[in-house]
Amino acid sequence: MSDEQQPAGFRNRGADISRVEGFADCAFGFAVTLLVVSLDVPKSFDALVAVLQGIPAFALSFAILAWIWYTQYRFFRMYGLEDPRTVLLTLLLLFVVLCYVYPLKFLYAASLARDISTHDLRLLFVIYGVGVAATFTVLLLMHANAYRQRERLGLDALERAETRISMLELGGVAALGLVSAGVAQLPLGENVAVAAGCTYFLNGAVYTLCGRRRRALRRA
Repeated sequence: MSDEQQPAGFRNRGADISRVEGFADCAFGFAVTLLVVSLDVPKSFDALVAVLQGIPAFALSFAILAWIWYTQYRFFRMYGLEDPRTVLLTLLLLFVVLCYVYPLKFLYAASLARDISTHDLRLLFVIYGVGVAATFTVLLLMHANAYRQRERLGLDALERAETRISMLELGGVAALGLVSAGVAQLPLGENVAVAAGCTYFLNGAVYTLCGRRRRALRRA
């Protein structure tokens, strides 16, 4: 990877794709396959229209998976770890992601189609929120493991600070998943989907604040 592609301020310790990262890429590819709109070619125009109606849900689900994939991709590029704990946490991440695929797709499909009862929608947001929290908690633990090995990896002061910021960032996303699950249980009637869903927009604030802190560190 060239210097322009790696995160600014971080030395690239994972230049080559390891076996564990290659396995993770295969698992993410399989997860995307599970999300596809349809595996069969439509046999009628009505069937084609039905397939096309599923594209928005697929796009949103694909974007979430891409976000998770890119986070673990950056982790391997920055730290290049292959120790037993990293391997174990990566396998746990893949397990959670593969379990999370169908609730992810169903949530967006049901929310866009609005063909689900309020009770079921509450439960679906709880399942989704717990999935988000579990996924980003595992990513947080992967970064915490890298920070624990900061001396062996030779992380300088800036890299250590950026690792701590990444842990804070991932912890914030995980916490918002639980907050959304809690909001879904409030007596909001039909507005529960809007309230629980809008909670995730706070991720923008989490990434903005952490991004500003990173830029301030790099300038310093």
